[in-house]
Order: sequence, then structure tokens, then C-alpha cells
Amino acid sequence: CFQWIMGLCNNKITYQVVKRMREDAFDKLLKLPIKYIDSHMHGDVVSRIINDIDQFSDGLLMGFSQLFTSIFTIIVTLIFMLIVNYKIAFVVVVITPLSLLVASFIAKKTYMMFRKQGATRGELTSFINEMIDNQKVVKAFGHEKENQERFNQINQELKISSLKATFFSSITNPSTRFINGLVYTSVGILGGIIVIYNGMSIGQLSSFLIYANQYTKPFNELSSVIAELQNALVCAGRVYDLLAASEDDNLLGKAELPKIEGIVEFKHVEFSYDKDTTLIKDLNINIKKGIKVAIVGPTGCGKSTIINLLLGFYQVDKGIIEIDGYDINHISVENLRKNIKMVLQETWIKTASVADNIAYGKPQATREEIIQAAKLAHAHSFIIKLSKGYDTIISDEGDGLSQGQKQLISIGRLMLDLPPILILDEATSSIDSRTELKIQHAFSLMMEGRTSFIVAHRLSTIKEADLILVMDKGSIVEQGTHNELMAKKGFYSNLYHSQFAG
Repeated sequence: CFQWIMGLCNNKITYQVVKRMREDAFDKLLKLPIKYIDSHMHGDVVSRIINDIDQFSDGLLMGFSQLFTSIFTIIVTLIFMLIVNYKIAFVVVVITPLSLLVASFIAKKTYMMFRKQGATRGELTSFINEMIDNQKVVKAFGHEKENQERFNQINQELKISSLKATFFSSITNPSTRFINGLVYTSVGILGGIIVIYNGMSIGQLSSFLIYANQYTKPFNELSSVIAELQNALVCAGRVYDLLAASEDDNLLGKAELPKIEGIVEFKHVEFSYDKDTTLIKDLNINIKKGIKVAIVGPTGCGKSTIINLLLGFYQVDKGIIEIDGYDINHISVENLRKNIKMVLQETWIKTASVADNIAYGKPQATREEIIQAAKLAHAHSFIIKLSKGYDTIISDEGDGLSQGQKQLISIGRLMLDLPPILILDEATSSIDSRTELKIQHAFSLMMEGRTSFIVAHRLSTIKEADLILVMDKGSIVEQGTHNELMAKKGFYSNLYHSQFAG
């Protein structure tokens, strides 16, 4: 009965701890800055939250069951040995910890090998995830053989690290058994001498040998599961590394702006992803309320970086970014991003109905509001042709929707809940030219009275912007309207004509 109760308690404690760890890890994932996500392999992060916590739970279950039983057995047998003969009991207590010292020495060596195993397992998970996400590219370029070789290489490293970790951890048990054998032998020899000199009876010696064997047994049992415990510790360490990562603390302000007008100002802003190479240098921008601002320039000049800084995804190295005169570092994250909505070049569709995807930014929206937003985004016509219309379950993978259709659904999200500041980062890049003209008309209507940032490569789409910022190598080299910049016949003019050459 006690064993059954103990097993029940072990399971309850273990899975409650694991549940809390997984909840804490996912909660942490939502709070981590974009910088962390960009700089870590996604598959490795997934492996920490799923695989490592599972491995930890296995070790925890085994550890708990052995721990409670072992402690109880050691205490009870020690009491009986002291009652029978405290002198021999003292010898047992002195010699037995030698097995723990041996186990500890081996464990330190084994721990590093289990760390290598955990890191390699995360690398393998990340590689598989990368291959699944980019399978079309792999097949299109005939890269199957190279990827198979890379997989085999990582898999071989995992095999070697796993074998080494298991081998060295497995010698712990024989080593501790050898030490405990010495304890048993010492008790037998010392006890025999005492019996000869009538210090104790043969019956007492026999019972003492049984107690000594029971006393050393838990040490053997603990050493036999040292591999699982070491693996559990390593996995727990990887999870705690994730939990200890610095959170999205670049915006720690508490200020709540009741109504944002949309006045944006960059003051002497400097920023770099790599501290050795500065990307944004002494950037100064003053954007008035309700104007349409287009940001153009060659690839890698820093266009999307400005958007990342404005949304607080990254923290500036120097300078200040203000909205309505407030430093964004003093505005709460929720308030800042509630008042800024964006459509990115890369679409994201969650596994849910079409209606839920459109209402992602406004869950309380009515069906009529959702349909109206879809019509403004020119998505209504293809949505009603789906098997269940707005109730059709879609996802970001393999649901039959084209990239352009997913982009229209993403635009519908923006149409549903229009904030004071809009960001369109290559928002129509995946849409055909005919639909793009209609979308541009819808964008023009929703931009009225709102501060809007448009990042575009196709310069024909931003001719009507109130202000065009021309960037090159992290700096603004020209600014003005389309006609003003064309009249200058400078960088923008050359960029514009190069798109229509020939």
C-alpha cells in the first residue's frame, strides 16, 4: 500500500512540476525579445520546451522513487545497526561515503557528455525543422544528398555523445558496488573478530551483516540510475538557460497614452545588429501627424530596421525614438503595439478558421465586421469559395491557399482594426498587379488621417506618398515628394529609372 501511495505521489509531483516548467517556458518564449529568437536556432528552442522537459520528467520520476525509498531504508537500517553494535556501525558509516565520492567523480565527467548530447539533440531537431520548412527549395535545387549527409553527420555525433555518456555513467554502479563490497567484507572480518572474543553473538553478527547489506543497497540503486539523473539535470539546465534569458525589457515604461496622434520622431538614432558594424548612423526623422511616409532604398540599407526599432523589437544603441513627444522606452509595450499595426512581407496564418485569422487583432469582432474587412482587403471573393467559407480551417502549411491569398487575409486583419499608426512592409509583394491596384485604393482610404509607413521596393507604388525617405547604408540620403526627388536627379531618380530601364 505504501509503495502504491508513494508511486502516486511521485507521479503527481513530477507531472505537476513538468507542467509548470512547460508553462513557464512557453510564457518565457512569448516574452523573449525578437533578438533572442533571431539569434537562436528555432528547432533548438522547440527541443528545450518539449524534448528536454520530457527527459527531465523521466529522470525526476526515477529520482523521486529511489530517493524516498533510499532515505527511509538508510535511516531505519542505521538505527538497527547502532542498537546491535555501534562500533561496527561506525565503520560502516565511515566507509560507505567512499562510494558517493567515486560516484560524484564519475558524475562530473559524465555531466559534460550529457550536455554535449543535449546540445546535439537540439541541433538535430533544428536541422529537421529547417528541412521541413524549406522542403520545396531543397527539392528544387536537388540538395537531398547533401542534406542527407549533413543529417547523418549530426546523427553520428549524437550517437557518439550518447554512447560515451551512457558508458561512463554505467561504470558508476560497478564502482559503488565494489566499495560497498569492501564495507560488507570489513563488517564480516571485524564482526568475526568480535565474536571470537565474545563481544557479540553469531546471531547478532548475522543480523548485522543483513542490516549492512540493506544499508549499502540504496547507494547501489542510486548509482544504477545515475545516467538518467545526469541526463535529467542536463535537460533541466538547458530549460533553465531559456528561463534565465533576458526578457523583452527594452520597453519597461508604464505610461499609457490615451490617444496617439501619430507624431513620430527619431533623434540621433544609432543601431547595429552586430556591435562591430554600425547599420543606422545618426538617424534624424520628424514625421507629422497623418502623413504617408515611404521608406525606399537598396536591399540591406536599413528600411525594415527602422520599423523594428519603432515597434520596440530591438533597442536603439544611441538616441531616442518618440511618439507624440513620449520616449517609447517610457510607454508600456501593450500600449505601444496596440496603437501600431503592421502587415509584413512574410505572411503568418495560424491554424484556425479564416474568420479567426482575420479577427486575430480584434477577437471580439462580429461576423459582419470580419466580412467587411475581408471585402476591403479583396479577400471575400476567394473566401466564400472555400469549403466552409469563413469557417474553413486553414494553417500556414499545406492548406491549398496561395501566398497571395494568405497575404490578403493578413491585410484583412489590418482593415478590421485600424490604429493611429500603420506599417506596410512590402505588404503587397505577393499579390498580382491587378489586385494590387485595388488594395492600393483600399490602403489610400484607410490611411486618411493616420500616420503611415510604407516600405517598398517597387517605387511605382509609393508615388503618392507625402514624404519619401531615401536610405542608403543606414542613413537618409534624400527626402521629399516623388516629384521633388525626381527633379533633383539624384539617388532616388537613378533608383526609380533603374526599375523601368529598357
